[in-house]
Amino acid sequence: MEISSAESLLSQVRDYQAKIASARRDGGEMGGIDASAIGQGQSTGQASENFSSRLSSAMMSSLQEVNSLQGVAKTAQDTYQMGGDIPLTDVVMSMQKASLAFEATVQVRNKVMQAYQDIMNMPI
Repeated sequence: MEISSAESLLSQVRDYQAKIASARRDGGEMGGIDASAIGQGQSTGQASENFSSRLSSAMMSSLQEVNSLQGVAKTAQDTYQMGGDIPLTDVVMSMQKASLAFEATVQVRNKVMQAYQDIMNMPI
């Protein structure tokens, strides 16, 4: 593995960590619903629609990112197999990124489905 690719991967991880930390510090947000908007008289229906649209947008962008990583991995694999000038380490790294992103997406889906089932099984 090249040191520069490992350093770039580490910098990407640090960037994601910084984004998560800044989102947590963002005082007005609670679970995707703007708390200040609710306090200013926004109805529950509007907050629900706002949450739903944000959740849908986040899901779509995440799925598009996973799809993009899988496309990059496929392109790198095809280029390597056709004798292109690409190191095997780059091919393996891109395939691992795509695999990790897909596995994370599956785990999030499983957790959401479990939460949905738990909510549906709650006694009223």
